[in-house]
Amino acid sequence: MQFLKFFGVYAELGLGVPGLGGETVRYECRPLVVYWGFGGDLDFFFMRRYDRLRLRYEVARKVIHLSSLSIPVIYYFISREIALLLLVPIFLGFFLVDLLKNFYPPVGSWYHSTFDAMLRTHELEKRPYLNGATHITLGALILVLFFPKIIVIAAFSMVSVSDTFAAIVGKAFGKHRFGEKSVEGSVAFFASSLVVVAVVPELNVFVGFVMAAAATVTEALMVRVGSFKVDDNLSIPVVSASVGMLCYFLLMPDQIPLLSICR
Repeated sequence: MQFLKFFGVYAELGLGVPGLGGETVRYECRPLVVYWGFGGDLDFFFMRRYDRLRLRYEVARKVIHLSSLSIPVIYYFISREIALLLLVPIFLGFFLVDLLKNFYPPVGSWYHSTFDAMLRTHELEKRPYLNGATHITLGALILVLFFPKIIVIAAFSMVSVSDTFAAIVGKAFGKHRFGEKSVEGSVAFFASSLVVVAVVPELNVFVGFVMAAAATVTEALMVRVGSFKVDDNLSIPVVSASVGMLCYFLLMPDQIPLLSICR
């Protein structure tokens, strides 16, 4: 085996090595972040590329994520103005925590000591980033600002429910991988998305199907702006909502006013 060293240890790109449980684990050539060690003569550390989180931590993370379903449920019963009055301070609060976490070491130390077990690999790297809660509240804020209520409820419910199912199914049963995703997880995402759009009131069935398909593709392929990866908590609802509105504009523009009314 060949290894590169530079102020720490790098693993050869695509290298497969046995894990502690006997399974083969793949690693990538990235700056050292220590969370898994191997003793013996080599005494080296690797950063795992995929599936850092154990299933129980993935479930815990997604249970928290699923709580965001409260946003579209509450929005169904309140006005756009009240929703904005609630979402703006919530988003600013999460954003402030992110700023302090990234640039004020005492807060950063507390954050990582508390949440490291549930953080993904890129969230352990020593570079500024926004956490999932910030992205998901930003996504909700954008949807409420620019899209009618029914589209918001459908698009945001998919990222709350379907992303949760996709992550857990992919973690527990994902065998056929592509990139950082699995076929099993994507199937779970699409199936649960169809259920979500089926129960959203006033949403056209065809438009709901197209939105579910767009959300599934967005979750599976990831959205990038240059070298920057857009968090799927933001990309999934925005892309699916945009596709849904495009369908209404092209196919049934006369029904657009009804999308802001919940009966």
